[in-house]
Amino acid sequence: MKIWIDADAAPQDVKQIVFRAAKRLDVETILVANRPLSVPPALTMVRSVVVREGADQADRYIVNHSEAKDIAITADLPLAGDLVEKGVYVIDPRGDEYSPDTIASRLSMRNFMDDLRGEGMVVGRSSPYGETDKKAFAATFDRLLTKALNRK
Repeated sequence: MKIWIDADAAPQDVKQIVFRAAKRLDVETILVANRPLSVPPALTMVRSVVVREGADQADRYIVNHSEAKDIAITADLPLAGDLVEKGVYVIDPRGDEYSPDTIASRLSMRNFMDDLRGEGMVVGRSSPYGETDKKAFAATFDRLLTKALNRK
């Protein structure tokens, strides 16, 4: 089992929670980004992969290298959909789990909102990442990590 982080926009709090778990459980963890990211040198089980510039390069890398039973952290819904289809456990930085039961409706809502934004009918952004998001992520991540480690 590996942990994948779509790391270009992952909050630092999320990375720290994952790093602590990776160290405690000695689980290989891969940060994938379009730019070099620093990884604490003491965490030998954590590495960073730099993909070339371009849309969806990090996403493609994660999809191509992940396997069922892995865990992935991403806020990218199309990527989440591809990973869920492969049997990967997927969580977003705010603690929402994407599963076969939820991904289709999430993608549909995302596409609907994109259409509304394109028409100028919806403006605005999500709220800043905060302590509530961090706690929700930690709880869901812990649950999925336990599930993944116990999955045969």
